[in-house]
Amino acid sequence: MLILFDHGVPAPLVPYLVDHTVVKAKDRGWDRLSNGDLLAEAERAGFEVFLTADKNIRYQQNLAGRRIAVVVLSTPQWPLVRSHVEKIAAAINAATPGSYAEVQIPRKS
Repeated sequence: MLILFDHGVPAPLVPYLVDHTVVKAKDRGWDRLSNGDLLAEAERAGFEVFLTADKNIRYQQNLAGRRIAVVVLSTPQWPLVRSHVEKIAAAINAATPGSYAEVQIPRKS
């Protein structure tokens, strides 16, 4: 799958997403776009999954009718994320067009 990392998603996660292509929003110059514009650009560019730590996205954006799947991390802190890479990979692997999933990462591992 083609995955777009929102700013704040820890880059060290990339090697754990085997068989996926990951692009950072910043590398596309999209890091300053609003969430709505970012999702629209990502869909136009063929991204299949948007990975973010913005827990408010589901309340700020109308995700109905979107082709891109949205996966939200409960925290972007790498020391915590590192212990849950399998859970994150599983959520991404299970993503389908237009789906929404939250990956809960406990504050204490």
